Amino acid sequence: MHARRHASHNGVNIPHTPLLQQLGFGASSLGNLYAPVSDDEARATLERAWTRGLRHFDTAPHYGRGLSERRLGDMLRGRDGYSLSTKAGRLLHPDAAMGRGELHDGFQSPMPFRTSYDYSADGILRSHEASLHRLGLTHVDTLLVHDIGTMTHGTDNHRHWDALTSGGGLKALDRLRGEGSVTQIGVGVNEIDACLAVMAEIRIDTILIAGRYTLLDQSALDRLLDACLASGTQVWLAAPFNGGILVTGTQALMPIYDYAPASARIIAKVHAIETIAARHGVALPAIALQFPLHHPAISKVIAGFRSADQVEKAVDWMAHPISPDLWTDLKQAGILHDDAPIQPALPAG
Repeated sequence: MHARRHASHNGVNIPHTPLLQQLGFGASSLGNLYAPVSDDEARATLERAWTRGLRHFDTAPHYGRGLSERRLGDMLRGRDGYSLSTKAGRLLHPDAAMGRGELHDGFQSPMPFRTSYDYSADGILRSHEASLHRLGLTHVDTLLVHDIGTMTHGTDNHRHWDALTSGGGLKALDRLRGEGSVTQIGVGVNEIDACLAVMAEIRIDTILIAGRYTLLDQSALDRLLDACLASGTQVWLAAPFNGGILVTGTQALMPIYDYAPASARIIAKVHAIETIAARHGVALPAIALQFPLHHPAISKVIAGFRSADQVEKAVDWMAHPISPDLWTDLKQAGILHDDAPIQPALPAG
């Protein structure tokens, strides 16, 4: 990891408080997730994140078919004091039919590429090299296997799993780590079983898991987080807002949970959290951002940003003091699992 520095905001030096150090910038939105973000907006968002002290940035070739990596690399090039993660598992291929403004896999990107999955040794190595080219950088701190598992691949997952294991994909990751081309290796997924399966095959440093240890879904608590504590594998919790509802709350026109309209059960649960939050004078998103970091296995929470204003709000939410009584109230209301830690934890890594 690159050496850390203090940042400044409007000429004022900002120390990296422990919580702020644990907030990562998720760059999927900069790949034009669901709607376009202009180059100027993307640059302003990244600059505001840097100015406000965010120093970890996460991207992937999948995010806008290379657009996110290009935009992020243009901001980071020539700087130090940051850590960077990207992913492997998909290759990009030039295709004149792409990049015409249509939505593909959730991204409205102008990049003229189609994607294919390749978790083999050759695919992992080619993906890593292509990411360096798009980023315009010589090193990535963390390289994560992206979206292995049945949630993405369904019944075809066995073929991709064979490529990752017997096809040498994991060995290629280990080789990149061993020769210093990357500092850490791991997985970036949405499902617990995929993490555990990879952990059974190889020693990994990092798991980025989306949405599985939040106010609304603590399914990672037992098997995965305990296993990570035992193995010394750090966990980054992505999608802390579960797709949006933990930012917008229940008053949104159509509350979104995990990329689909929220069910009546989820809406009722969020309403209960909102009631407790109001009683303590705390914004719902502040609770959502800070909750995962109580667990000692989780060293970062990674949120997506598409504007400088969103960065400002997240920094404020991370800094907002929350009474221990609020966490106790959430547990007593059945929002939090009985075994969910509610005392501040030191970073795991």
